[in-house]
Amino acid sequence: MAQENLLERPRHAGDAAPVHEDVLRLPEPWVLHHGDVLDRPRMAYRVEGPPGAPLVAVLGGMSAHRVLAGAGGWWPQIVGPGLGIDTDRHRVLGVDYLGGRGDSATPDGTAPFPPISAFDQAAALAAIVRRLGADPLHAIVGASYGGMVALAFAANHPELVGRIVMVSAAHKAQVLSTAWRSVQRQIVREALARGAGAEGLKLARALAMATYRTAAEFSQRFGGAPRRDGGRFRFPVEDYLFARGDDYVRRYRAESFLALSESIDLHAVDPASVTVPATLVAVREDQLVPIGDVRELAARLGPRAELIEIDSLYGHDAFLKESAALGPIIRRTLAERPS
Repeated sequence: MAQENLLERPRHAGDAAPVHEDVLRLPEPWVLHHGDVLDRPRMAYRVEGPPGAPLVAVLGGMSAHRVLAGAGGWWPQIVGPGLGIDTDRHRVLGVDYLGGRGDSATPDGTAPFPPISAFDQAAALAAIVRRLGADPLHAIVGASYGGMVALAFAANHPELVGRIVMVSAAHKAQVLSTAWRSVQRQIVREALARGAGAEGLKLARALAMATYRTAAEFSQRFGGAPRRDGGRFRFPVEDYLFARGDDYVRRYRAESFLALSESIDLHAVDPASVTVPATLVAVREDQLVPIGDVRELAARLGPRAELIEIDSLYGHDAFLKESAALGPIIRRTLAERPS
């Protein structure tokens, strides 16, 4: 495998640990889980933390990327010095998903992009772990889509990971959640067909936000009266949803949304194939990954699994909002040695 240097960041005074970023070119032809071939296969990654420390891969939702900590990171409340994933004690590995944002192989809008599976993300991550030449991963911590990838990794590459931590993820997609995402994807497809991909992505993201959160939170924040706006009324929740859509369009592409949204709904891992110890964190108010699905996964994993249930006003977005609850759980789990 060829390795293409993307960035080697020099250390400065006060830096806790070195940061190294690269793009790994994967062997060609890179045949995907569903039988397609990925053109110019590559995955970008970033490693941060003390040399020689246990290596922990950290994977987030479909919008996540390789930067984990600090001002530009997607999980700065969890990853960093002294936090749940302590970068003084662990080296952390983040990636740009295949099909997602960043410098990995991703849709360019000029040609069809093949279906991507969580197993494909796991295979590329395994190639990076092998390339690093380090010991197997101490753990993978995956939230939302990242939890799906963690489970796929544990199923296909158990020799490369000591344990997995899954937050708001299960072994299969919930059919009602697939229904919601199918509508979102169709909105984006129709917008792309008329040359308005960004407009469609804004609407799809706005709809998605209504599934990420809970009715209780929306009632608390947006229960005020609508205001008259010309010949129509505007409801308080509209401003929030469409503002989130506008923000998303600035940092994500419609084609990538289609690729990874579909990947979520293609997700299916047989729990019997997983022998790695797993900590499952489920949110009782999560609409997208219902508590029953995570309980089913825990039951089918048997003694290999620990199930932790929490409550959150934020539903599926608890992994981004509940650092006070999640940080200690993850920290304690990473401190354990796999049996």
